[in-house]
Amino acid sequence: MRLLLRSTAVPAALVLALLPGAALAAETPAAPGTASGFTITDPRIKESSGLAASRIHPGVYWTHNDSDDGPYVYAVDSATGKTVARLTLTGIGTPRDVEAISLGPDGRLYLGDIGDNRDGTWDHVWIYRFQEPKELGDRTVAAEQFTVTYADGPRNAEALMVHPVTGRVYIASKNEQGGGLYEGPERLSADGRNVFRRVAEVPWVTDGAFSPDGTRLTLRGYLTARTYAWKDGRPAGAGERVDAPWQGQAESVTYAPDGRTLMFGAEGANSRVVAVPVAPAAAASDPARTPAPQRPGGGPTGSSGAQGAPAGQDSGSFTKGALVLAAGTVLVLAGKRLFRRRKS
Repeated sequence: MRLLLRSTAVPAALVLALLPGAALAAETPAAPGTASGFTITDPRIKESSGLAASRIHPGVYWTHNDSDDGPYVYAVDSATGKTVARLTLTGIGTPRDVEAISLGPDGRLYLGDIGDNRDGTWDHVWIYRFQEPKELGDRTVAAEQFTVTYADGPRNAEALMVHPVTGRVYIASKNEQGGGLYEGPERLSADGRNVFRRVAEVPWVTDGAFSPDGTRLTLRGYLTARTYAWKDGRPAGAGERVDAPWQGQAESVTYAPDGRTLMFGAEGANSRVVAVPVAPAAAASDPARTPAPQRPGGGPTGSSGAQGAPAGQDSGSFTKGALVLAAGTVLVLAGKRLFRRRKS
């Protein structure tokens, strides 16, 4: 459930004044053979909160609204921006706060009903799983429902990622001071509760996605995005900064099927999905440049630095970056809180 009005994003010019180098939602022309951006034109999609690239329908991206829409998932053709299918899920309860979608190696879509803007008042959330249809068009599809809890208590989350090789499900919690990456059981069970356990510290995250080969994990927030090398079932190091666009209510990210482009989406009517070419993972492949991984509950393993400080950075650089990010974050939060309302 959303507690914030959608039209309260801080003006881009104001954020840009405090965040030098931040980019508006513009994209570099796509190289031949790579994915390009598009605009979602369906008036029913006003709160696109997740993206997943289809593997069997070229150029098609799956998305869904945030709360208050119903058990619906939409397929959007990136060539036209038009909806080419609306799926109605059956076999599940009433969705509460759907925030993310991801495609697993088994060809099934995983829909994360994992949001909790009341910051941990719900003792469980849900994941819905259903087969990606071989033919596009409006239809009803049967879905499985999985109950999820966190080993360290309830929390708000907006990012759900299924690893494209192992099929394991991960959730990144969302918190203004930074969240956690949670690993699900090896296999989800429809009987009982699936306990997700914290395995790493992450920034303020609104969505995430694995690269198609499973070697990278990209996490985005409202203001920044980073790509981490994925090693031994964990994000390694402090990650590499991604030139994510400024999109206001920035809610989604996924990789194009060939892994050469990141697709960034946002909420709002006629929202734009922006294509950003994937930069070479230089630092991820160079151990000398890759900082030590973070451990749950603190800073880098073996480090005595400040909690949450990116590993491998000197305190001065981190402090400067943190202040800039904090200033932008305060503006976003202030803009939202001015217009906050509760739904009955």
